[in-house]
Amino acid sequence: MTSVELDMIQTASIGGLALIVGMVLTRKVAFLQKFCVPSPVSGGIIFSLLTLALYGWCNVEVSFDGTLMDVFMLAFFTSVGFQSDLKVIKQGGRLLVIMLALLVAIIALQNLMPIGITKLMGVDSLIGMAAGSMSMTGGHGTAGGFASVLEGMGLHGAGTIGMAAATFGLIAGSMIGGPLAERIIRTKLTHEQMQPQDDEVDPAMAGIESDEASPTGRAKRISSNEQEFQQYAKATYCIILVMGAGTIMSWLLAKTGVTFPTYFGALILAAIVRNTLGFVSYKEDGKWVKADKLLDMDRIISVGNICLSMFLGMAMISLKLWELQSLALPLIVILVSQVLLMGFFTYMVAFPLLGRNYDAAVLCAGICGFGLGATPNAMANMSAVCYKYRYTVKPFLIVPIIGAMFADLINTGMITLFLNLI
Repeated sequence: MTSVELDMIQTASIGGLALIVGMVLTRKVAFLQKFCVPSPVSGGIIFSLLTLALYGWCNVEVSFDGTLMDVFMLAFFTSVGFQSDLKVIKQGGRLLVIMLALLVAIIALQNLMPIGITKLMGVDSLIGMAAGSMSMTGGHGTAGGFASVLEGMGLHGAGTIGMAAATFGLIAGSMIGGPLAERIIRTKLTHEQMQPQDDEVDPAMAGIESDEASPTGRAKRISSNEQEFQQYAKATYCIILVMGAGTIMSWLLAKTGVTFPTYFGALILAAIVRNTLGFVSYKEDGKWVKADKLLDMDRIISVGNICLSMFLGMAMISLKLWELQSLALPLIVILVSQVLLMGFFTYMVAFPLLGRNYDAAVLCAGICGFGLGATPNAMANMSAVCYKYRYTVKPFLIVPIIGAMFADLINTGMITLFLNLI
């Protein structure tokens, strides 16, 4: 077997190329658009298939340097922390609290069930964790973020398992969300429940896929190139500053003896900074302004998403698909069980708790989206349902808050708890 090792610059270059290829494919292939498959995933899988062919047919193993990949990952999760504005809980009211409780239950079940399956099949419980909430609710970003943790605990090929599971969940979440909501609407709702509840529905809100916690009222701004540069520069500096300080928090967390992912310190610190600034005011032009306005959240989110795309592109090209061969059966059993669990839980538990109305049905489509895939999948599922029936406001306010602000925070904490218990 011949080994070819690429350095961090070469790895980043090929990861960027995979991202560009994926962007072209996403524009051209209807299937990828329908299921909201991210460009880094569609492009990266092509390169991972090429490395698989080199391994199987040419006895050549290509290895990639993950140094810059870790940096991009850390930057993305830092941006996620900045989005965690706890004040918006008041905006969501009772429905948001119920959704948060459902999210906690989903994440717990997504870890308990696969661990149970691995026990029954006599395989490593860490395989269940890799195909649990870190790749289902967490998606590719969280699966990649915890890969090094699982590798350190003894699971060989953890990154490949997590990415494969996340890709499966991404497609499955888009496939079952709409049909499940359709069945709920046809079998559970009366004609009266299908009628609009008020006349104050803003159709322009339909299909919003922003990661910002509160997308309502976001104004479109026109700025010069220099202003745009300054805004993105400030956002980048904020992320880098908290990333650096976050390493100290991660070091302190490690002293507790509890296993945390490498990005957790920066994520938590960014959330602390965002919410602390919300309680501080300063005077500008004779008026008192909240200090959190100093954070340009739109630009911080954009920089974070750029870093996520680069991280995913590099992670996908680094997959060693041949490592899945011996895990095919248990992995398939776990993933199919995850889809069945999500469908059953959404239909039998979430819909009744959310109110048994049209809003609840649309939210069920969203739950399938972010519970198995990501927030954009959830938004796409809900948009498809609303396009067929009618638009409703609340789900498009609640789901971005849950998906962008709380899913990663709660999921990371729950995964950390399970990893330290098994």
